[in-house]
Amino acid sequence: MRFTILRQSVAAAALILGVGTAWAEPKHGIAMYGDPALPPDFVSLPYAKADAPTGGKIVTAETGSFDSLNPHIRKGSVPWQLRFLAYESLMGRSWDEPFSLYGLLAESIEVGPNREWAEFTLRDEARFSDGSPVTVEDVMWSYETLGTVGHPRYHGVWGKVASMEQTGPNKIKFTFNVEDRELALVIGMRPILKKAQWDGKDITESGLDNIPISTAPYVIEDFEAGRYVSLKRDPDYWGKDLPFRKGTNVLDEVRMEFYTDGTAAFEAFKAGVVNSSREFSAEKWDSQYDFPAIQNGDVVKSIIENKRPSGITGFVMNTRRDAFKDWRVRDAMMHAFNFEFINEAMTGSKQPRITSYYSNSVLGMSDGPAEGRVRDFLEPFAADLLPGALDGYSLPVSDGSERNRANIAKAMDIMAEAGWTIQDGVMKNAAGQPFTFDVLLAQGSAENEAIIDLFTQALTRMGITATVTTVDSAQYKERTNAYDFDMTYYRRGLSLSPGNEQMLYWGSAGVTDPGSRNWMGMNSPAAEAMIDKLVNSESHDDFLAAARALDRVLTTGRYVIPIYQWNISRVAHAKELKYPDVIPMYGDWIGWQPDVWYWEEE
Repeated sequence: MRFTILRQSVAAAALILGVGTAWAEPKHGIAMYGDPALPPDFVSLPYAKADAPTGGKIVTAETGSFDSLNPHIRKGSVPWQLRFLAYESLMGRSWDEPFSLYGLLAESIEVGPNREWAEFTLRDEARFSDGSPVTVEDVMWSYETLGTVGHPRYHGVWGKVASMEQTGPNKIKFTFNVEDRELALVIGMRPILKKAQWDGKDITESGLDNIPISTAPYVIEDFEAGRYVSLKRDPDYWGKDLPFRKGTNVLDEVRMEFYTDGTAAFEAFKAGVVNSSREFSAEKWDSQYDFPAIQNGDVVKSIIENKRPSGITGFVMNTRRDAFKDWRVRDAMMHAFNFEFINEAMTGSKQPRITSYYSNSVLGMSDGPAEGRVRDFLEPFAADLLPGALDGYSLPVSDGSERNRANIAKAMDIMAEAGWTIQDGVMKNAAGQPFTFDVLLAQGSAENEAIIDLFTQALTRMGITATVTTVDSAQYKERTNAYDFDMTYYRRGLSLSPGNEQMLYWGSAGVTDPGSRNWMGMNSPAAEAMIDKLVNSESHDDFLAAARALDRVLTTGRYVIPIYQWNISRVAHAKELKYPDVIPMYGDWIGWQPDVWYWEEE
């Protein structure tokens, strides 16, 4: 058993020991660096409309299907929104700060001098949707269950917990077994489940049989497998008067309709079956959002900016496969990918390219050679770093023409260096084996298919055959969880406060452990060292240097062929659906909806 319940109160324990103890002071919130921006008596989050009216609904169109309502296990396909809408945690995040948390199910947090432990005090009023109180037992069961048999995203943090103890009627304390300043924050962000709901049941096999009983503002009211999910606002939600919740989650219904592909989803929006659509194609935004409902003002177009890193979006190459083990082959693919031509064809050249994993932010790598602390951090790993990490790197740029002659020629030269040459019109190695690979895509991804089609045409001119395989969403999840692909579409959003989650993204455990986000299969001691510096930096300058150094390792690894970034959110929505005037630092969170959106008749 990984936890114990201490029967004595903290005060009694101190008396028994006969010692004086300087306890940390309970706080209403915590920030990664310094103090949280909002004071203990804050009225609402700065980007929420505190007096927003309740009512109305938002209906979004999703592509694919689902066969589970449990987002906390590896098995099954789940509507992604459930993880955020249907569950709560001890602390809640403010999206107007790099990384600050405020009390939600917990009214306060205390931490050790070096954040070697964190203690939370539960709110007496916290309730599940069935009216039962949230207990320390529920919290402890949730942490241990998710940390051992839940989705792999929860395992890493649980492995860093030395002990979990009940230290009072409403108190729970986590003591960590590693030095990691971020753990005090991350540990407060795990979903809390009702233990009694799962008595005698195997949570790892749950699919559609158990409607979640949670503490969240929304509860699942109705669903049809693969067709739709409807969540209704709980009028008896326990936390509706909390400052953290003022002006949030005020829509009466959040409904997700599922369609086979993007075309069907867009037609449903045009027909009024769906009343909100987030558009990723700049060209489509300009050319196809002119249907009658927009012309008469029933639907409006909104652009919402954000200041977060670009993250990485593109086509990832699986280094577990022989085709992409050699970094030079991956480099050749980067040259063969004619981004400038593709961007013009897909967006009218209206979207800037992702230039690194943390581009569009202060955490992004700088042009030219690494300098200062960034160089100091990287030099111990110089022998293992790929070209460009220390001396500077930038993505290949084409002349914008379809032929892309210069970069194709460069790609051919790089392939030759890696042992692949043209033999009888086919790219082969010295043993006469042709260079071929498979591109795995999910059904409904028409835009990705169009991009890959342009890419494979270029590869054909190099004597390379790339086969595209399209599978349904369930198969896609199964295969990507098992890393059963050569190349596939890849998207990872990144924050202004990267930390422990980076190990799940890029850590070596993901090379063999299924279900991680390390789809490329990278095994980089340099990357892991930079992540360690990220989570243990005591100065903001060291944190920035570690992030920029990590960005160099990732980008020069040539694991992902990046496409364009979305530094704005394009959302078309019913005129009655509105959002506050204040846009937080993470403006894309507003773009994803529906946290602070509300319904207001004209």
